[in-house]
Amino acid sequence: MALVIRPSRIHSAGVFTNAPIGKGARVVEYAGPRITPEEADRLYEGAPRTYLYGLEDGKSVIDGEGIGAFLNHSCDPNCEIDEVKNRVWIFAIRDIAAGEELVWDYNLYDDDDPAPCHCGSPKCRGTMYSREWMAKLRRNAKAREAKAAGKKSLARKQA
Repeated sequence: MALVIRPSRIHSAGVFTNAPIGKGARVVEYAGPRITPEEADRLYEGAPRTYLYGLEDGKSVIDGEGIGAFLNHSCDPNCEIDEVKNRVWIFAIRDIAAGEELVWDYNLYDDDDPAPCHCGSPKCRGTMYSREWMAKLRRNAKAREAKAAGKKSLARKQA
């Protein structure tokens, strides 16, 4: 299959296919050096964008390079990522027509920096963070609000 990097309406550059890809096909490997999360934090502190992929073990991050790192995020993806025998592959989750941009749902987590989504899909949730992570952030915010309201109430009672 012929994959090309070219301008994307989603973000900067994206990966497109010149030939149809069947559902379930292994499309491309997400490759690059493996580094620790701490090293990734140090290397990319303040960087406007990264191509990092956190492995399931939580101990390693792939510092993406090559064509796999150029797949953009979409809330309505045509690809998904999976770890197979210590390698990270991108698979087609539906038939993909020639000329389509290849996209996967990043499902970001473990941060609260803004990560707005610009996929343009009717299914767009407005962020590249996972639904689960956004729910956790909302729960934490409510807990902080409740705690702050309790402190104010206590202060009034003591006054």
